[in-house]
Amino acid sequence: MSDILIGRQQILDSKLNLYAYEILFRGHDFDLKDQEGAAQATNQVITDTLLEIGLNDIVGTSKAFINFTTQNLLEKTPLHLPKDRIVIEVLEDVVVNQDLIDTLKEFSRLGYTIALDDFVLTPDWVPLLTFADIVKLDVMAMPLADTLTLIEQLKPYQVKLLAEKVESQAEYLALKKAGCELFQGFFFSKPNIVAGKRLDINQAAAIKLLGLINDPEVDFNQLSTTISQDIGLSFKLLHYINSAFFALPNKIKSIKHAVTYLGLNEVKRWINILTLTSLANKTNALFRHILTRSRMCELLAQQYHEDPAHLFLIGMMSCLDSLMDMPIAELLAQLPLTEDVERAILHHEGIAGEILAYVISYERWELSSQRLSRIHPENIGAIYIQSINWTDDVLADINC
Repeated sequence: MSDILIGRQQILDSKLNLYAYEILFRGHDFDLKDQEGAAQATNQVITDTLLEIGLNDIVGTSKAFINFTTQNLLEKTPLHLPKDRIVIEVLEDVVVNQDLIDTLKEFSRLGYTIALDDFVLTPDWVPLLTFADIVKLDVMAMPLADTLTLIEQLKPYQVKLLAEKVESQAEYLALKKAGCELFQGFFFSKPNIVAGKRLDINQAAAIKLLGLINDPEVDFNQLSTTISQDIGLSFKLLHYINSAFFALPNKIKSIKHAVTYLGLNEVKRWINILTLTSLANKTNALFRHILTRSRMCELLAQQYHEDPAHLFLIGMMSCLDSLMDMPIAELLAQLPLTEDVERAILHHEGIAGEILAYVISYERWELSSQRLSRIHPENIGAIYIQSINWTDDVLADINC
């Protein structure tokens, strides 16, 4: 692949289930502020996505929202893409004239889904509302009251409203009540902390198990006994070891045999994943986000000669507050984690903290704040795709 960085951001429905992804991209050989450069960038992303990486590897079976410039649209670039897999996202800075309107109408007649990005209600854009399918509202671009007014003005049109850059549960609930059906932003991965909240019995047991398996002194006998006492964990472990990841030379005779075969680090990672999924009633979208972050941390650790299992744990524990809706420091205090793990998560200290900060920046597409200079663009792009594919495989196994 070229030096274009590929990213994605989840788009969720009103129940916070995955609806689609927006494809994000940036490169070093073009300027996205330049119209010709941006058109070239979009064409390159299409080539990279479809030919070199594969659309399924980036978005799975979901649709992909792709930004198109005026030049892309007038050149009818979207016609090279499958209409059932993409959403044509019309950027807010396109020049709306009759040629553009006629082109978009043609896309609509052919069955393509059309979204209007960062929409502002002006006379020039009103004609597009007669055939657009989705209108995206940037909730950070105006006060919430103004956004709610705009929602009311758009109700006569047959469009789905997508609120993007939603950063809090309060915003999500207000926008959902007002009529928005789709949502984009990091509100779903932020804790909705309630003062005085306490862990219930099941959650406390899960936290205890996390503490046990991440204790530096834990041994195979302790792990085997813990897993054997839970029929659900036992079944999941045997199912996991029977997957395509492993080529079993012999039949498994016991849980201890399975734990010994997999190895301590692999079993720790597996139990971390299963235990966290039991901690709270959260959406699949959040777990996908957590696993991708953890895997990216793990793979980047190899580039910096750090312990991959250590970085996987840090990536996963950094999301604990989103799962539990409790302050992260309070939750970490209940686990026998080493001091460097807490420093990496709470303050992004040390090389592990830098790796975590780098991954979080990539998730948020805040590429200017990345600090790992030894990682080349093509490497981080490959690591990101590997992490996505690994997450898909793990979730398929967990949801069996």
